[in-house]
Amino acid sequence: MPAPLPPPLSALIEQAHQLAASGNPSAAERCFEQVRQRDPDNLQALNFIALCHSARGHHHDATRLLQRALALAPDDVGTHKNLAVSLIQQQQYDAAEPLLRDALALDPGFFVARLYLGWVQEQQRRPHLALTTYFLAVNAAQKQGNWLSDDSTPPGLRPRVLHAMKFLAHGRHDVLHRLLAPLHAQHGAQALRRVDKAVDGYLGRMRLQTADPLQRPSFLYFPDLPATPYLDRSLFPWYEALEDQTDPLREELVSVLDERALLQPFLGDAANAGGQSYLAGEAGATARWDGFFFHRHGRRYDDNCARCPRTAAALQATTLVQIPGHAPEALYSVLGPGSHIRPHTGVTNTRIVTHLPLLVPEHCALRVAGQTHAWETGRCISFDDTWEHEAWNRGTQTRVVLLFDVWNPHLTDVERDAVSQLVTAIAELNGAQVLDE
Repeated sequence: MPAPLPPPLSALIEQAHQLAASGNPSAAERCFEQVRQRDPDNLQALNFIALCHSARGHHHDATRLLQRALALAPDDVGTHKNLAVSLIQQQQYDAAEPLLRDALALDPGFFVARLYLGWVQEQQRRPHLALTTYFLAVNAAQKQGNWLSDDSTPPGLRPRVLHAMKFLAHGRHDVLHRLLAPLHAQHGAQALRRVDKAVDGYLGRMRLQTADPLQRPSFLYFPDLPATPYLDRSLFPWYEALEDQTDPLREELVSVLDERALLQPFLGDAANAGGQSYLAGEAGATARWDGFFFHRHGRRYDDNCARCPRTAAALQATTLVQIPGHAPEALYSVLGPGSHIRPHTGVTNTRIVTHLPLLVPEHCALRVAGQTHAWETGRCISFDDTWEHEAWNRGTQTRVVLLFDVWNPHLTDVERDAVSQLVTAIAELNGAQVLDE
């Protein structure tokens, strides 16, 4: 640990920061020059004086100071970013890129470094990468309340942030509409009318209104579909065949419940506070919501499918959403006694959640859009999870349903194809999966 600075030097550094904050960078620079006279390797002084050199166009002097600073503190993310910016100002993009990547490796949430990395990739004529990088930068910044307005954007960064947002708006629109061009050519504009509206709504080019304030898709709203929280049985011709297999499927389930270690927390690690926020215990109970997965985010769990072959085969006979890397989601959903899945909404109305209840004790229910449904063993129920929904087990025994995602039956085959391509493309642009709930 470095030795504490002598009080006079500390006071001088504090004075320099106050001068800089009050809009007097020249006086601040003079203070930092005095700091350097006493401590030539002071990291704050090296960085601030280098930034002043850059502001005057003396980029070589700035680079020299920042290279010295980086040699002294190779793990300082601010120095990595400042040196990269100095090189960017000299159009040395290939030299700036590894510095920004190192900064992000040290601090993945450093959205300012990510913003500059997007600029570098754009200048390197890698627009697809730049789109993803700009998105991640803007998204991370705005989640923390930054870059939402002029007031939340530092003046020196505003031109870069505005450029990134314009680049995103035009680039993402072009990528997604080029993606759909072959489908347009093959099927015509009318067949893709709702898809085009969904894309424009996603991109913010069109304001799409859901049928009710209780319907709030968090990712993609597909317009002009019937607005029904629960869907009629007649829309799912495979219901009867699935329901006829309730007894053998339940036998496979019971064999799994005998080995609790096979189950995984549905919402992931308990440290994931965001995911745990809508799971609660009631009357002093410890909340438990676990899953035995057959598919998750599009990955097939081969061992689980082999352990429960009749369930795996029964799932394949339904209209599972099939999007490589993203869907389907299919599992035994195991809700412990005293557990409450609080009201929340899903990601897109292009998919429908189906339950085949296998173990249903007393005092368990599902509520969608304010309409309560009591599960019946062996009788399927399907609902659009973009409507606010919740579920509870207020009994003393475990409740289990076979839960899986199917296509919204009101979509055409062409629309399903388009949605599959869109989800994959958007996830790639976003640098992350988008159908995780």
